Amino acid sequence: MTARHFALAITGASGSIYGLRVAGELLRAGERVSMLITGAGFAVLKEECGLDWAGAGVVDELRAYFQYQGERLSFHAEDDLLSPIASGSSAPDAMIVVPCSMGTLSRISCGNSGNLLERAADVMLKEGRPLVLVPRETPFNAIHLEHMLKLARLGVRIVPAMPAFYQHPETLDDLVDFVAGKVLDSVGVEHTLFRRWGS
Repeated sequence: MTARHFALAITGASGSIYGLRVAGELLRAGERVSMLITGAGFAVLKEECGLDWAGAGVVDELRAYFQYQGERLSFHAEDDLLSPIASGSSAPDAMIVVPCSMGTLSRISCGNSGNLLERAADVMLKEGRPLVLVPRETPFNAIHLEHMLKLARLGVRIVPAMPAFYQHPETLDDLVDFVAGKVLDSVGVEHTLFRRWGS
């Protein structure tokens, strides 16, 4: 079976660990992952996860973190509008923005493609490919909700970072795994990150 190609973006919203967990699971599932991290995303990775990846050598840092040295993992800078994923002719099979800031969500909703992340999301919309956004904000205001409704009506999957508790989580990792698992469910990637209801 041929590996699917996923674009995975981490923005400056809180919850960058969700993006890391999803990316790691995609690689474990044998998929190809093109990662994008915004400037604010780098800042939050450092603040929340202690990962100082801004600057040169991001690919090496990613490969060390995921303990993966193959060619299925790549990194694209947010200003690299010549990246293949900026074109519909080489669009990924799906794109996940996790976590997704409200600013990023708003610009995607309005078609305002000022960087590679926003352009790649626009490509997914115009090519009719799966786009999953994982908003991490609370409370939502009416503007946030209107943008999410607009995108949902266009077929975008909105998967808020809302862990469940029916599986009796015992650690922070259990809560992260639940959200990551729901994201993977949204793009049809098998996993064993949480116990399903009734199992």
